[in-house]
Amino acid sequence: MAKETYSFERYLNVRTAFGPHFSPDGQKLSFLTNITGVAEVWSVDLNMQAATPSWPEQLTFRGERVSGAVYAPHEDTILVAGDIGGNERAQLFLLAGDGSRLTALTSNLEVMHIFGDWSPDGRYITYSSNERDARYFDIYEMEIASGEQRLLLQHDGTNYAHRYSPDGSQIYLTRWLSNTRSQLLLVDRATATERALTPEMNLEGRGAVYHSAAWSADRQGLYLLSNHERQFRSLAYLDLSTLAMRYLGENRWDVELLEVTRDGTRLAMVMNEDGYSTLSLFDISQGWEQRRSLLTPTLPRGVIYDLTWSEDGSRLALSYATADDAMDVWVWDLEAGAIVRATHSSRGGIPQTSFVNPTLVHYPTFDGREIPGFLYLPTGQQKQLPVIINVHGGPEGQARPIFDPVTQYFVSQGFAVLAPNVRGSTGYGYDYQSLDDVRLRMDSVADLQHAALWLRDSGIADSKRIVVMGGSYGGFMVLSAITTYPDLWAAAVDIVGIANFVTFLENTGPWRRKLRESEYGSLENDREFLEQISPIRSVDKITAPLFVVHGANDPRVPVGEAEQIVAALQRRQVPVEYLRFEDEGHGLIKRSNRLLAYPAIARFLEQQLS
Repeated sequence: MAKETYSFERYLNVRTAFGPHFSPDGQKLSFLTNITGVAEVWSVDLNMQAATPSWPEQLTFRGERVSGAVYAPHEDTILVAGDIGGNERAQLFLLAGDGSRLTALTSNLEVMHIFGDWSPDGRYITYSSNERDARYFDIYEMEIASGEQRLLLQHDGTNYAHRYSPDGSQIYLTRWLSNTRSQLLLVDRATATERALTPEMNLEGRGAVYHSAAWSADRQGLYLLSNHERQFRSLAYLDLSTLAMRYLGENRWDVELLEVTRDGTRLAMVMNEDGYSTLSLFDISQGWEQRRSLLTPTLPRGVIYDLTWSEDGSRLALSYATADDAMDVWVWDLEAGAIVRATHSSRGGIPQTSFVNPTLVHYPTFDGREIPGFLYLPTGQQKQLPVIINVHGGPEGQARPIFDPVTQYFVSQGFAVLAPNVRGSTGYGYDYQSLDDVRLRMDSVADLQHAALWLRDSGIADSKRIVVMGGSYGGFMVLSAITTYPDLWAAAVDIVGIANFVTFLENTGPWRRKLRESEYGSLENDREFLEQISPIRSVDKITAPLFVVHGANDPRVPVGEAEQIVAALQRRQVPVEYLRFEDEGHGLIKRSNRLLAYPAIARFLEQQLS
């Protein structure tokens, strides 16, 4: 009996649920889901003893992306953040817990507002905003009852507010010098003065990040994650009186998530082991040295994207996904030792058995390194296949074994899909992440070349049907691959990619330019090199037919990048198709647009590879 196949629309109808947060009494859970076509706020009652789960309730109806929702500490009220048309200029709203009222707290639609935290008494919120100068993020505080705002910290840099101290007197923030260098600080609310907790790293020396800080039970220190003088991000403790930091263990993978209960007595952390998540829970009420391991849930191998504790520390909610199932919110009850799937996202009517799990592979590249990646193979024939090499963005990113409807559709149609983690990817240590910085940029593109050669030489790929596809920085990698190694590719797909590093840096959101220049190089010091490696400068070498997708409101990679490459190929009469979406930003968020773009990409590839 032939295996049943499903339309691309069915795959794109697989939903996701994520971003959980407990109500103050622990009886409800808010979360975000794209059931309606774009992420909105929903809530569900939590009754761990119920035979059947409660039906979730939709709370917002903006028709635009919601990026976050956090309950107030003492009331049935939710702080909501969301933008318009994917422009990332998020506004803040106050939402009644029953969804009856959504009140705007900010109104400058040209400004970005990034929520930090509720004050312990629930009277204030803190957030970051670039209202004063588009290039910089300052720290603000707002009194909810009056709507009065005050500038708490002004600084010409990228400052993000995070948490109030347990007594409400201070706010901890991170100051980002680049995407791989940050500093922790405390701001005193009464005096508006700052205190640096970690050293400021200059851009010439080895970088370090410090993040996810949380107060210990005795309030004398902070638990945090850092890779200072280490390859991997590790759990550490910072003494607030001496500012001495000590690591609390050795590990050969990144600890990427850390959450501590509000009273500082329980700690949850997630380690990224070769792309898969491992969860650990501890009782730290007597300090780390007297810690006690807590029972943890048993889950299939997958990826945990976020964690949050209930107010009393008895439950832990997490967003969890596997390659063969939709991302959903799960709740672990520590006292009962039971885990419940709090949300049940639709699989588009496709049996879960139709989805494919990848194999973790490693392939050799030009300098003898082994490049990790996830290889998805269709059932049945597994040799001489059409193959899509799908390149992640970032470049400080990592391909992970999570459900991707686009990958699953193509595999169902007989494609193999390789998601490589070329040099420059995170998750494999500081040195590996730095192997593509500035003048080493094209080495990562060579890793794509060797991915194609490995697929060909191993017999997996039909050498005449290898496609390269990617989004954002992955889009640059696509364009660079088809200009640098033009003979390898049968077709290419560029989604919101960089065609010209000079115009990209000139036109990207001003708040992003400084952060990105440490990775790519600056126009002041590296213009000639950036021009040299920009795909637009080698467009005459492109022979592979190209499909381009971009959003008109993209603040990160402006739409002009797409239009440069499309116009150049049209002049040369190289086959190129272009979809521009007026209501999208950096990537496709709305299901209606995804239902237009991805089936069109599939038709394009079918035509080019037939």
